Order: sequence, then structure tokens, then C-alpha cells
Amino acid sequence: MTNTVLITGTSSGYGRATAELFLKRGWNVVATMRTPKAGLIEGPAERLKIIPLDITRPETIRTAINAAVAAFGSIDVWINNAGIGMASAVEATPDSAIRELFETNTFGVFNACREIIPQMRRQGHGVIVNVTSSVAIGVMPLVAAYAASKFAVEGFTESLSYELEQFGIKARLVEPGYAPTTSFTANGGPRMQGLIPKDYGAFAQAAFARMADYPTAYCTEAEVAEAAYAAATDEGERLRYPAGADTKMLAALRWSTSEDHYRDRMRAIFAPASE
Repeated sequence: MTNTVLITGTSSGYGRATAELFLKRGWNVVATMRTPKAGLIEGPAERLKIIPLDITRPETIRTAINAAVAAFGSIDVWINNAGIGMASAVEATPDSAIRELFETNTFGVFNACREIIPQMRRQGHGVIVNVTSSVAIGVMPLVAAYAASKFAVEGFTESLSYELEQFGIKARLVEPGYAPTTSFTANGGPRMQGLIPKDYGAFAQAAFARMADYPTAYCTEAEVAEAAYAAATDEGERLRYPAGADTKMLAALRWSTSEDHYRDRMRAIFAPASE
């Protein structure tokens, strides 16, 4: 029997690469996005369905689940990939911007999990993969709100993994690094206007310059797709799947050293040159 995966946020970047990888490896793929467009993802018509889904609107999640089950009989893996980004100084970040982040990155994931869990419980199996970020491992400055939205999903998923074991369902995390080749940063541009005041100018400029000269390679779409595939198919009990050299470096540093040493290393990367 051919397995079926449903992936959110497949119009570009990580989601699109993940959909293409699963198709290449013989899976049925339900590729979802807010506004489906023909030709974004190519694959055999009998194994690919592209349908609308907005994780901030639970009714569209239910409709997508029904369509996927009608087409393929089950949803064996659900990948919550859809998300939005933002860089900002906390004091300049309005409540509306923070709520927008959480509606998609956090509450949207909660919505999707609540909707798919009953289906997987009835099946007696399933894997839920929640895509977070390297900022949930090693936090950089000027992303406090964004990091908070991803940290929440990390705690949610770990707790959920224990809760669902009894039903044969796994909950896992894929933690991508920063990928300059995606449109993630560009898509966040409009919502970031005016959110870094001039008093933060020197600090922000130094921090972003250090990001451009990071001490290791950045993440790629292909690496995230491979991590998602590993999380979907691993028979073991692993929870976290870091993706990209940058994330793996942060994970190794964070989980193998003291908090003081870790924070000193992060300051060396992001502190202004004058310090």
C-alpha cells in the first residue's frame, strides 16, 4: 500500500521541496497552500493532489482532511510546514504583528493537530511532523516574537509525543536553519517595516552582517526535505531532527556545553563590533 503525506505551506521553499521529495520516493502527496496555483508542483496525477488549506481557518483543515481521505483512503503523515517570519525590536513590535505570527506559526499548528489527531487515532497509526526553526535551539537577537512562536510549538510537540504514543501516533520536530535561497525573508518584508527603530540601527546592522558571514554553511531546502522524510519514516523514538549545518552546529553547542559558554559564543557572533 502506498503511504500518504499531507504537507502545509507547499507553494515554495521547504514545503515545495518536501512535497517533491515524497513524490520522488513514491508517496501519495496532498500538497496544500492558501491559494493553489497550477504547475507549482509536478507529479503523477494519481499520486498528487493540490488543494487549498489555511491553517488559521480550521474549516479549511477539515475540508482538506476529507478530500485527502476520499482520494487516498488515509493520511499517514501530516507535516505542519506553513509559517511566517519576522525580525523586529520588541519595543517596536505591535500587538497585531505578534498576534499575526502566533495565529500562523503557533495556533495554526495547534488547529491542524487537533483536526488530524482523531483521524489518525481511528486509523491506529500516524506521524505528525511540526516544522519549527533553529531559533528554537539557538536564539539570535531581533527575533524575540518569532522565536516565541516557535518555542511554543517545541514544547507543544514534545508533550504531544507522550500523549499520543498510546494510539500508535508519533509527534516529531524538524528544526530548519536559515536558508537564504528561500523566499521566507522576502515574504516577511512588508510586516517588518518600521519594526527596527533607528536607535537599534548599529546593533541590527552588526547582527545581520554577522548572519551574512556565519561560521558554518546555511540550510538548504533539500536538507529540510530530507529531515522531514526521516521524521516521517523513522521507526525509532527520536523527537528532534535538526536540518542544515547551521542548526546542527547550534544543537551540538547548546546541548553539550554550559549556559554561560553558550551565551558567550552567541554574543561573539551577534554583538556589535564596538563591544
